[in-house]
Amino acid sequence: MARFRYIAMDQNQGGAEVEGVVEAASQSAAIAAIKAQNMIPTRVSPVEGGGKKAKAKSTSQASQRKGFDMGGLFKKRVKPKQLMVFTRQLATLLEAGLPLLRGLRILLKQEKSPGLRQALSGMGESVEGGGTFSEALGGFPRIFDNLYVNMVKAGEAGGVLDSVLARIAEFLEKAEKIKSKVKSAMVYPIVVLTAAMGILVFLMVFIIPRFAEIFDDLLDGRALPGLTQAVIDASDFIATRWYVLLGAVFAIIFLSKLLNQTEQGAAMIDKFKMRAPLFGDLVQKTLVSRFARTLGTLMASGVPILQALQIVRDTAGNRVLADAIQSVHDSVKEGESVAMPMEASGVFPGMVVSMVDVGEETGALPEMLVRIADNYDDEVDNAVEALTSIIEPIMIVLLALIIGTIVIAMFVPLISIITEMS
Repeated sequence: MARFRYIAMDQNQGGAEVEGVVEAASQSAAIAAIKAQNMIPTRVSPVEGGGKKAKAKSTSQASQRKGFDMGGLFKKRVKPKQLMVFTRQLATLLEAGLPLLRGLRILLKQEKSPGLRQALSGMGESVEGGGTFSEALGGFPRIFDNLYVNMVKAGEAGGVLDSVLARIAEFLEKAEKIKSKVKSAMVYPIVVLTAAMGILVFLMVFIIPRFAEIFDDLLDGRALPGLTQAVIDASDFIATRWYVLLGAVFAIIFLSKLLNQTEQGAAMIDKFKMRAPLFGDLVQKTLVSRFARTLGTLMASGVPILQALQIVRDTAGNRVLADAIQSVHDSVKEGESVAMPMEASGVFPGMVVSMVDVGEETGALPEMLVRIADNYDDEVDNAVEALTSIIEPIMIVLLALIIGTIVIAMFVPLISIITEMS
């Protein structure tokens, strides 16, 4: 018998979230045992080291029964684009009428990614051994997250697995499209900034010291202008004490990561990201779009709203947004609407709250959430373009000020020396 740790919603306690450990021969048996206690499991994973008998089983048996610790076997990462293509292909095969197991075998033959090939092989063995597809996916948590697994589980329960997979593929395509646009928009500013930093370091380390030597020879110990002396001192500090600057950079990175490990620190950092100049608006719109699309897709796939809110909370990617979603979950569990706690949180824009309220009134909340996500995807596109157009002139002006200051600082003493010589 193996031991499985679970997180579930206890129907006896009004849907409260509970955690525990159950012993069972397989994950499917563990899920059945949890459901028998009138609980809805949201996450079931094997306890490492649990069950000596399970350790003695062969690899093939572990894939079929215990086979949900297969994440340890998986070493190579699967890119989001590869996962998106796999999901779309599997949805197409199922829509064409092919059985699930045959579809997995077909994809295994043509798959080139080592990590995904290993996952397909394990999933095929699990399904062939009598497990459900969602249970097979749960054995590879590094590839298929809680959102993916729960949507597939809802599709299996409703007999619309092909439609749900198509919806997941569309969700992944939208997410990848937004990510690609943000990355491509940031390439040019990063390249320019890197080149500018390189030029600045070259000036401070190699050029300014030469000017300092010239001034020492020509001024015979006379004082330099304040601006010139400040630039020379900065150059000397960079050239001789560069390790201090490097250490400061590493210290800031380390402290920020350390701060992010605490609840208050992570909330403070995430709050700053949402309110940061220039980037804050883009971050907030991206988070709202992700929230609306994830919740709408889950509900449209048949996942109950309380369970969907828990999944969205776990995949929010921002502590402030996660806390707001938790407050929405608690209010809905008490019988309130979704729009009221969303408005009270202060995280969601008024337009989003209004559209959610209309969706609840008309009984079309999933469709309204997807529409909100589509609107905010367009908003993100516009924000990326606006941010790019703003960053470029700001960087040009900033670089002009820095280089201009260095040039003026170096030429003021030279003009004074030339005047005296004439």
